[in-house]
Amino acid sequence: MAELKNASAEGMHSEVLLGRSQQRFFDVNSESDRFTYPWAHEVDFNKRAEFDAAKMDTRQINAEIRRLMSEGNGTIVVRNPGAKHSLGVGILNRLKLYFEGSLGYFGCGLIDGPNVHIKGRVGWSCGENMLAGSIVIDKNAGSCFGAAIRGGDLVCKGDVGARTGIDQKGGSIIIGGRTGAFSGFMMQRGRMVVLGDAGANLGDSMYDGTIYVGGKIVSLGVDAVEAEMTDLDVAWLERKLKAYEIELPKDLKKMTKIVAGKQLWNYDSLEPTEKKLVL
Repeated sequence: MAELKNASAEGMHSEVLLGRSQQRFFDVNSESDRFTYPWAHEVDFNKRAEFDAAKMDTRQINAEIRRLMSEGNGTIVVRNPGAKHSLGVGILNRLKLYFEGSLGYFGCGLIDGPNVHIKGRVGWSCGENMLAGSIVIDKNAGSCFGAAIRGGDLVCKGDVGARTGIDQKGGSIIIGGRTGAFSGFMMQRGRMVVLGDAGANLGDSMYDGTIYVGGKIVSLGVDAVEAEMTDLDVAWLERKLKAYEIELPKDLKKMTKIVAGKQLWNYDSLEPTEKKLVL
């Protein structure tokens, strides 16, 4: 079996792994200057197209978005989306995408690059697994908002449901109103901002990352603890909220900052043989 010998040199860990490793090392010299997918379309943001989706199904709507992108349209407006599910998913391209209406479940999941504005509400799991770009929702969102988000900015200017940012791995989730129970559950990285109240068990079992709350917190979850707000926190919050035209609280430094207590980090101290037993 092959040994992975360069992990220590990369500063990742000192353990020698046997067998087939899942690690992949990024080589900047092998990438294009633009850092985009090789199949990504060249689009012009000044070239605009729009269409009425009222009589189209999900597959037809998503296909039309891709067709318009292939023609170089960098700004696309979808009118009357009708709260259909799974719209705008899997877009791996720079794009300005506007939905003039509400979306159903799993809207704009698995995206990497587009800037999306939804002039309505969204159902469960909006922005799931998004990698980069931004999604801005004018009204409310359902549960599991930003599940497993890895990057980019996911913004809801209204209230959201339970389990916001479950398994969040990066990026920023910003909520102008309230969030439900178990928000930040198993959070691993990134930032979450809740300007309103937060439900029970906030940050339960979070491994890392930061949660800021402007209102009341019903209760904290396991291993979630309060931390001191710093000037850097305030500067980041001010810059990020202004970028999305969200009204700033009177005193950002009075927001509650929640981080991991790190009492659940014992897994990392296990010996390799113990890890095999756990898995």
